[in-house]
Amino acid sequence: MKSRRSDPVAEAKSAALEVLLHNAHGPYFGLPRTAGWGYPEPYTRDLMIASLGILASGNQRLIARIRRVLEVLARNQSPLGHIPSLVHDPHDRGASDTTPLFLLAAGIFRKATGEADFLAEACDKARRWMDYQSPEDRVMVAQMPTSDWRDEQWVTGYGLYVNALLYTALRLFNDHQKASRLRELMSRLTVTGEVKHRHVHEGMRLVRKPYYALWSYKVGGSERFDLLGNSLAILSGIATPTRARALVAWVQRECSALRRQGELALDLPPSLFPYIRPEDPDWRPRYARYNRPGEYHNGGVWPFICGFYVAALVAVGGHRLARKKLQALTRLVRPARQNPVAFGFNEWFRAQDGTPQGQDWQTWSAAMYLYAAICVERKTTPFFDDIRAAGRQNGTEKAAGSGQ
Repeated sequence: MKSRRSDPVAEAKSAALEVLLHNAHGPYFGLPRTAGWGYPEPYTRDLMIASLGILASGNQRLIARIRRVLEVLARNQSPLGHIPSLVHDPHDRGASDTTPLFLLAAGIFRKATGEADFLAEACDKARRWMDYQSPEDRVMVAQMPTSDWRDEQWVTGYGLYVNALLYTALRLFNDHQKASRLRELMSRLTVTGEVKHRHVHEGMRLVRKPYYALWSYKVGGSERFDLLGNSLAILSGIATPTRARALVAWVQRECSALRRQGELALDLPPSLFPYIRPEDPDWRPRYARYNRPGEYHNGGVWPFICGFYVAALVAVGGHRLARKKLQALTRLVRPARQNPVAFGFNEWFRAQDGTPQGQDWQTWSAAMYLYAAICVERKTTPFFDDIRAAGRQNGTEKAAGSGQ
């Protein structure tokens, strides 16, 4: 009798659940830990992103832990509505993405559990906080450098990633008028040139490129490709189907070019490219130590972001490519940097040689692998399917016709 061949994806899914259950109880008030060994603290953004995979999995023990995280965050919310960077520490503030991530996680928690009024007061305060992050009072929000998940990356002004999160949250909370307005603003061309003319407002659409700018503000901006922000733009429906398919095709071509040049050893995209180099105007001296080309936020390959990318491939109907990239992600989450485990679920990998460089058993690496695998298996994108449908029903595609 022939032995049944093992299924690598099934093995990785089982290992991901093991990681999440291991990390579910940490030393800070029993809150989940961010990594199995290296990060015992409950980092808000990591756990909010991990909620996607946890809620899609249906694991009730893990869902109960996410409930507690959200409840503690609500108790530690600032009087003005800001969500702290550490779940247990109300004084650790200043992040630009924790509040929209809280809204995203609370919104999908409501959908997953049917608790339509879950943390209503805290969510109302968080939405008000986001209103006041718009310098021109036009929905689109701005941020300070190094204030989002990239603590070693300068993203200033109107950042793609944070605004994509806000758009998603607005749809989840049925604030369709603001969501449509935000998408319209993001679909405008970026402002270029020496002078910013009156009544000409920043956008994130680029000339002759299918993706969205990393950031834009007044006459400044960056055309470097942000994989997380653009994957969210596809998943949430900011990008029209035509633009989303063109964006995916562009990523595949550019990654092939990076591999030919010896700048990418993996069959998955880097978090940012082209990499920032010492001769570039946006290079900062600190990058020489913490953010070298192809590393960390300067083009490192992050499994949690690749999970979003696989989901985005499913969203555009690229199921064959999604399966291929899920297989690549399954191989990626095996190597560990320090610990003798079958699946490392490491934090990030160096692009040029594919070696793990971060912490093993990272919560969001495991959770977003789980989410990506569920998307590929079901040929749907849990929670985001409804968000894209809400955008279509509320006239978003018509409003963005010029953004093809």
